Amino acid sequence: MTQLDLRKVAHFITVVEERTMTGAARRLQLSQQALSMSIRALERDLGVVLLHRDRRGVALLPAGRQLYADGVQLLAAATTAAERARQADRSTGALLRIGHTPSVTGVEVTEVLAAAGAAPDGVTIQVIQVPPTDLSDRLWDRSIDLGLRRSLSPASGLAGHVVARHRLRVAVRREHPLAQREVLTLRDIAAETLVVPAPGDSSDADLLLAICRDAGVEPRHRVDPVQGTPPVTAVLGNDDVALVTDAPGSAVGGAVRVVELEPATTLPLLATWRGDSRCPARDAVVQALAG
Repeated sequence: MTQLDLRKVAHFITVVEERTMTGAARRLQLSQQALSMSIRALERDLGVVLLHRDRRGVALLPAGRQLYADGVQLLAAATTAAERARQADRSTGALLRIGHTPSVTGVEVTEVLAAAGAAPDGVTIQVIQVPPTDLSDRLWDRSIDLGLRRSLSPASGLAGHVVARHRLRVAVRREHPLAQREVLTLRDIAAETLVVPAPGDSSDADLLLAICRDAGVEPRHRVDPVQGTPPVTAVLGNDDVALVTDAPGSAVGGAVRVVELEPATTLPLLATWRGDSRCPARDAVVQALAG
């Protein structure tokens, strides 16, 4: 018996709803290549061709029409089953799963939750670090209920709004000459190499580069080869700089120093979620943050 991969089914449904691979990839925040591989793998699993692809987009073939009709119900049933299982476990009660990208520190997540007040009665909050490439995907397949990331606006199809802003600072390794400074400006790091997250993984890199350019600085930059780790660790073992939201002072066991940046510059923290689904615990937290 063929075992359906629900994540691949969710990818397929998004392609059908967006009508193009480009639109679906943007909504899921995946590369078109990764999305295409997922759809082809689903077709191999089933032994059928689901879509006709051409320059104008995609069209459903008979097998695809049937899978779409059944798949929507399948994902809804899976979500309902998971929620009922959690509710049946009276020892834990309802569970609110919050995913955050590595550029959002654990302290910042805690501050956001504190701003929202106490969790609704009977609700346990689970905080999960999620790679930027997976955050939207995890929201769409309902494996998390709320996402926190660095962005000004949500991905296509998702709801969201900025719930906080955090001050930007400069991180360098302890031996770097700039580590002796008490305050830095963006012009002070114009000659340095700035380490940024991988383009396309999130909007972090675009936000950081835009902030530099607005200050009249066109930074030399490189992509951090280690993804999924806090930005403050990007300067370990090199003489580059990183823009972070960690508190000023020593970090990473004293191996890194975080220096204040002037004039004060902030990064947005976006809360994002599926606007087409109902989750009472999530909705209560979102309402509290909006207030």
